[in-house]
Amino acid sequence: MRILHIIGTLNPEAGGPTEAVRVLLSFGPIGYQGEVVTLDAPGAPFLREFPFPIHALGPINTVYGYTPRLLPWLLANRHRFDGVVVNGLWQYCGLAAWRAFSGRKPYVVFPHGMLDPYFKHRFPLKHIKKWVYWLAAEFWILRGAFRVLFTSPAEEQLARQSFWLSQWSGFVVPYGASAPPSNTEQMRESFLAQFPQLRGRRFLLYLGRIHRKKGCDLLIEAFARVAAEDPELHLVMVGPDQQGWTADLRGRVKRAGLEDRVSWPGMLRGDIKWGAFLASEAFILPSHQENFGIAVAEALACGTPVLLADKVNIAGQIAADGAGYMEPDTFEGTLRLLERWLGTPAEERLRMRDRALACFHHRYDMRENAKTIIRLFEIAQVAVPGDQAGKPEV
Repeated sequence: MRILHIIGTLNPEAGGPTEAVRVLLSFGPIGYQGEVVTLDAPGAPFLREFPFPIHALGPINTVYGYTPRLLPWLLANRHRFDGVVVNGLWQYCGLAAWRAFSGRKPYVVFPHGMLDPYFKHRFPLKHIKKWVYWLAAEFWILRGAFRVLFTSPAEEQLARQSFWLSQWSGFVVPYGASAPPSNTEQMRESFLAQFPQLRGRRFLLYLGRIHRKKGCDLLIEAFARVAAEDPELHLVMVGPDQQGWTADLRGRVKRAGLEDRVSWPGMLRGDIKWGAFLASEAFILPSHQENFGIAVAEALACGTPVLLADKVNIAGQIAADGAGYMEPDTFEGTLRLLERWLGTPAEERLRMRDRALACFHHRYDMRENAKTIIRLFEIAQVAVPGDQAGKPEV
């Protein structure tokens, strides 16, 4: 099965969608052969790190990502693929895919959380602009898709609250991450060698973009509140700063007198990233909106308990499995996450690590996602492309 992924960028700093594409295309042995077309510049250095064919048609000069090269490329190459995955919304990628494939070749759309009503409430003026594009293009792109893929029932339910005029055939697919390599001690040592000030320290790990949506400010303020209760506990804030927010957050840490207990390693990748998960006591994400959270699945894959806001759409499943805690995405909720963790006995923490690993294998191994997409396109081969009747038994 040869599948084409279309995505605006493969830059790892863009977050989850890029990692999802990378992991999905790493499962060649199960019959999943894939290529990617992206709007990145052909010479972008990060493209050399991906082990699958990439067709970079950029650079682009606008957020919308229009390029006259995309549609001709899709028309010229569509015969080579059994199916197409469009990653994300609100860019020219989706419109070009609809024009090239609708009624001719089955395509599915991964919104990657971009239909969450959080954005409607947080940015009402932008939502008005989106209504215009919704009526002109996005409504038809989703309606023409063989399936619109959501990573949890909660994400699909929330998506239908963003625009009252909507029509698509949704399907919930298993989602997640790849498991870390087997050399866990070596990866842990790689992380500690890179950041020797953390050797022998107990710490909680935040790993994601330093972004207001992620609730980083709540985490800093809540950690400052509980720091005196456990003087040996540290906080490690990992991730790229896309909003220039780190200076403000560091200022809050300084005013709390905790500069020696909060670390800012920047973005981590590869063995060092896995080592951070493995060396941490727990992973914490107080996000205001998260359709899935690949870093959450990666933490579970390392046997690391997770402390999550209830706006992380899979938080309820994880809490039900006993692999972590869930609280509201408020200061009070974030504070309770930390207090609950501090109050968890050592024996229970060890049991939570076992349950975290079991939760990953049961729910979030990305290999199952790849298999599901293959089966979707196998079904699509015998259906009318774009047929919206019924849902497949996958």
